[in-house]
Amino acid sequence: MKNVLKGITTRTVTRDAPSGRRIALRLALRAVPGTPAASGAGARRLPRRPATAASILGRWTGRRAMSIAIPGTRPATSYRSWLPRLSGRVMRDLRAWMIAFGLLIGVAFPFVMMALGVPSDIALRPVVFAATLLAGLIVAEVNHALAQAVVGVRLRALAAGMQRVESSLVAAAFTGDWAACDPQACRVPVDSADELGDVAASFNKLVDGLATSHRVADAISAMSEALAAHLDLDTLAEATLRELTARTGCDAAALLVVTNGRIDLAGSRGIRDAAQLTSTEAVLAAVRATEPTVLHLPPDLVITGALVDFTPQEIQVLPVHYGILTVGVLVIAFAQPSPPEADSVIRATLPGLAVALNNSLNHEDLQRVAALDPLTGVYNRRFGQQRLTEEFGRSLRSGDPLGVLMLDLDHFKTVNDTYGHLVGDRVLQAVVKAARHALREGDVLLRYGGEEFLIVLPGAGTDDLTQMAERVRRAVADTTVTEAAQRIPVTVSIGGAGLPHTDAATPNDLIALADKALYTAKDTGRDRCIIA
Repeated sequence: MKNVLKGITTRTVTRDAPSGRRIALRLALRAVPGTPAASGAGARRLPRRPATAASILGRWTGRRAMSIAIPGTRPATSYRSWLPRLSGRVMRDLRAWMIAFGLLIGVAFPFVMMALGVPSDIALRPVVFAATLLAGLIVAEVNHALAQAVVGVRLRALAAGMQRVESSLVAAAFTGDWAACDPQACRVPVDSADELGDVAASFNKLVDGLATSHRVADAISAMSEALAAHLDLDTLAEATLRELTARTGCDAAALLVVTNGRIDLAGSRGIRDAAQLTSTEAVLAAVRATEPTVLHLPPDLVITGALVDFTPQEIQVLPVHYGILTVGVLVIAFAQPSPPEADSVIRATLPGLAVALNNSLNHEDLQRVAALDPLTGVYNRRFGQQRLTEEFGRSLRSGDPLGVLMLDLDHFKTVNDTYGHLVGDRVLQAVVKAARHALREGDVLLRYGGEEFLIVLPGAGTDDLTQMAERVRRAVADTTVTEAAQRIPVTVSIGGAGLPHTDAATPNDLIALADKALYTAKDTGRDRCIIA
């Protein structure tokens, strides 16, 4: 995965559906031999009347054999035959034609008997005529009963199946529950290898297709709900990949985001060290591409350095576009070739994923801006205290130590009064830069007040707190700020406190202890550290 990453007239008719939508019926009518052409030399023009759906469908269902042209299929000839319709029911018509045929045979049979040598005075007796007519009627009725038993029962089963599907569709349209449309419940038996069997098989395929469309629709709906429910990038990626693997059957997936030309991993499932994907050629190419990349791998291919625990046969690398921008890349791996249902769900999910990713990235930017002090670029007091509250609760639950350092610039008012506030701002920025270099990864630096800063040190015990305070103090003392070729000395006083070696019951208690130690450091000479 890492390494290979003529004679047909068409007319369109619109009808208003019950739902309010306009349905276009495109009818392709074959020209019937012997009828005037629509155009051409010698053609007689008929008076033009407005074509309506009823008139077109009426001509379509006339006695002449016509066809419907469906793209990608052979035209289906009309089921109408040369026999006229006697009633509105096919089986009743069949019985009438059978009786007529039986009577015809009954009338003709005496003459056949004469042709076979039976004397005419015997063959043409009224009793013989009556017997042959009665026999013809009996045969017709028996044939009709057999047709009912052999054909009618299957047609009734098919009709019942259609009614079940129709009832299920109507109920599901109101309740949203498609469980009644289970293919196993709506199937009809296929027990003949002829036209009736073909009809039953076609009906079952229709039911299967309907169930498939519902599964795809449900999957797309679930994906849309997952995308709309989250703004945080991490939870969005987790929910998206969880639903994607469940709805498409993929064996591994990863979501990467593109921000300011940088590719970052947002989340993954079933992939070891998925961060490696950010530098693969397939992902880099997807960022520049406008179309998805689908790699079909032969089953006997052995991939070295694989990121997954299986041999993928299909890998999809899909750019996620928001307008003309690429905001992400979706990588999906299948151990077997993906089914058409999965492809439909994936393609339908991409536009919504693009909107969700864009919203999430914008939300992160807004959160970042709202959490930062505009002058120094460190966290502001509101966000910093929120982080302190989180770490304080974690420390109480786990028993791990937690330390805070409160530092204040010495004689900062003198700097502002002597050099001006712009120079004072430069001093604050220099102090923040020096403190950041001294801190560990995971430590939180925030601007608490004008020239006061608070440092939250998760996992720092008493000795760690003392050492860290001294590192910060020395880093600030070594900072050089010059104005008009004159060096401005910068020092800080630091007070600290921590858990569990103090009796602080709340985060504010811990800050108060550190603030008290800070003022002790100021009162005893400044440029020093005091730990409570």
